[in-house]
Amino acid sequence: MSNQGEHPDDHQANFNLSRRTLLKVSAATAATVAVYPHSALAEGEPAVTPAPEILPLTLRVNGQSQQLEVDTRTTLLDALRENLHLTGTKKGCDHGQCGACTVLVNGRRLNACLTLAVMHQDADITTIEGLGTPDHLHPMQAAFIKHDGFQCGYCTSGQICSSVAVLQEIKDGIPSHVTLDLVSPVEMTADEVRERMSGNICRCGAYANILAAIEDAAGGLKS
Repeated sequence: MSNQGEHPDDHQANFNLSRRTLLKVSAATAATVAVYPHSALAEGEPAVTPAPEILPLTLRVNGQSQQLEVDTRTTLLDALRENLHLTGTKKGCDHGQCGACTVLVNGRRLNACLTLAVMHQDADITTIEGLGTPDHLHPMQAAFIKHDGFQCGYCTSGQICSSVAVLQEIKDGIPSHVTLDLVSPVEMTADEVRERMSGNICRCGAYANILAAIEDAAGGLKS
């Protein structure tokens, strides 16, 4: 029997309050379980963050075998820069959007910031340091210097590595989005080069000179 003087909606109000409280308690409980393992809660011990997993890694970088031990979360870019001190490969956007970190992995270009180092066990990797030296420049490096294909130079290592890969892609007949005939040999045109280099950003705007350098290294482009 209800108490005298009790408002008819009091039961509903109490139910709503209880339901809100239940939801809050449920959410808090779920969060606690996610943070603290069941065993830790049962024993009254604080949760312990698992130690990072360290794995051995072998890379062949610029013709030399390198033995590393890296955190499984380490990107290829950080392994090259921090573990091997090959700082020619640049960290730009760190989101795979600028191309400054481009290296050659087993002959193909790759954004080193978007891939984990442990995914490339025994891979053959070429960075800008492995393309040429000041005394023996790679033809693409020489062409970039000849045509002033850089200003600040920050993106240049990625531009050059990507340019080398682009010429090989065209030579191998790999089509792009602008290739008109997918069954005939790919022609070395300015449009092909521009399309394939579109993932490498030059914030100084040296694109015309970069195209001229690639054309020179390729021995000419068809109009």
